[in-house]
Amino acid sequence: MADNRVFDGRILVVAFEGWNDAGEAASSTVRALLDQLDVVPLASFDSENYYDFQQVRPIVGFDDEGHRVLTWPTTVLYSPLVPGISAKPLANDASLNVTGENTGNIYLLLGQEPTRNWQTFAAEVIDLALAADITGIVFLGALLAEVPHSRPIPIFISSENQSVRTQFDVERSSYEGPVGILAVLADAAERAGIPTMSIWASVPHYVHHAPSPKATLALIDRLEEIVDVTVPRGSLVDDASDWEASVQSLADDDDEMAAYIESLERSRDTFDSPEASGEALAQEFERFLRDSDDKPAAD
Repeated sequence: MADNRVFDGRILVVAFEGWNDAGEAASSTVRALLDQLDVVPLASFDSENYYDFQQVRPIVGFDDEGHRVLTWPTTVLYSPLVPGISAKPLANDASLNVTGENTGNIYLLLGQEPTRNWQTFAAEVIDLALAADITGIVFLGALLAEVPHSRPIPIFISSENQSVRTQFDVERSSYEGPVGILAVLADAAERAGIPTMSIWASVPHYVHHAPSPKATLALIDRLEEIVDVTVPRGSLVDDASDWEASVQSLADDDDEMAAYIESLERSRDTFDSPEASGEALAQEFERFLRDSDDKPAAD
């Protein structure tokens, strides 16, 4: 395994529903970690302070006893049940460079993207991270992009931290334009001395209404090697295959859509060719980010 000097301590993995979460890929990845890790809620954020309920409404439902209850939008920070104590390693995919021994050092932050008071929200998150001795933060995102469903999901990893870029051989983002809460938190973390990394998956924009298990799978594959935690795939591999087959079935019935997807496949194959440079791939991702500002992410 690579020498994880930057991320060898307590790591916080972050995802938000909403603008940063096309195809529910990022939030689904953190939920997969929630299902796997022995974590407990450490802190939750006051809904009244950070959400406009006309934009992000509470949800009414029934509890296990049949009582009608309201669930308010919020964000929750989860802590390992016994911080620093590694769980028994799980059976590992031999193709991945993962031991699975870091489970006792993984913290999770998951919630709905706040709709107001972002600077105060970021300060509260970073205060909690510092109090928990978090030594690195990994942000997960997913955006709608001009990529084909029939090819591997493109993943772009970036960091503003020189040590992270050097160790993992990743790019520094050159994007300029509107951002989501992930960028605000990353800026606050780096200013507080906590190294960060961002991992983004590109989801085909022509299937943005449905969850994308293929994008979730791609994020998990990359995240595992960075945080050294093995995440069982369960039905995710089959779900990803079914998702791809269902999209292909729709394309087969629509000549215009099929022709468009073929053009995306040719473009993707060009970028994935050995001749394509890392700079070209980074530029493509920046274009995706700019374009995504005009395309609503899947809810």
